[in-house]
Amino acid sequence: MKTQNLKNKIKSGLLATTVAIASVAGTVTEVNAQEIKNVVLVHGAFADGSGYKALYNVLSKKGYHVTVVQNPLTSLEDDVKATQVVLDKQDGPVILAGHSWGGTVITEAGNHPKVAALVYIAAFQPDNGESTVQWLQTAPPAPENGVLPPDDKGIVYYDKAKFHKGFCADISKEEADFMYASQGAFYAKGFITPITHAAWRDKPAYGLIATEDKSIAPEIQHAMYKRSNTKVTEVKGSHVIFMSQPEKVASVIIEAAKKGVQKK
Repeated sequence: MKTQNLKNKIKSGLLATTVAIASVAGTVTEVNAQEIKNVVLVHGAFADGSGYKALYNVLSKKGYHVTVVQNPLTSLEDDVKATQVVLDKQDGPVILAGHSWGGTVITEAGNHPKVAALVYIAAFQPDNGESTVQWLQTAPPAPENGVLPPDDKGIVYYDKAKFHKGFCADISKEEADFMYASQGAFYAKGFITPITHAAWRDKPAYGLIATEDKSIAPEIQHAMYKRSNTKVTEVKGSHVIFMSQPEKVASVIIEAAKKGVQKK
């Protein structure tokens, strides 16, 4: 009888321990799933960080700590360095999101140890040894596209007459005019610089395809994201869906934040 009682106590103790461990594990999993509250946003060419205001507001109101990188746009290396400076200052894991040229930047900068997942917003996503221009050349430009050849200083600008329809057709003319006026000077050498190590090969990646995009053809976006096994969300809108439809872009970033601690 004593032996049986002892066995019962041992079983009860083991059961209690198992329940406790399971409870702790569940708590840890829950904490891990909720701990990504840092979002870093990287803008593209023919733009600056001010375009992220609407997306910043949506994410901030939902409790996320959002930081916007101001890319110098002088080279891929310089933009990656500017992004890394911001990542260094974050107090925990980060969702790193990039628009357009910013996708190339996060593909390299995303190797930073604090980056948990990547979000591509109508963005380029080159692989190791590939450059942005390689992907631009895989489909003919839309008639509305206004990217001009480099000037005598190697800077690429967007044709002002085509900027609204070709770059940001679904925002107001007033917003488009301000966006054009506040854009940075983009040096063309960034487009031809290859990626050394594509972060999406090691970390979860999410992509938003702008189905009415006249600056990066949607078929280019589809091809890149399919190749990398990126989780895709289509949004009907222009190249700047982060401005015209910030809630939809925010929802993908939030999804990445909730799942970003998991391996791809």
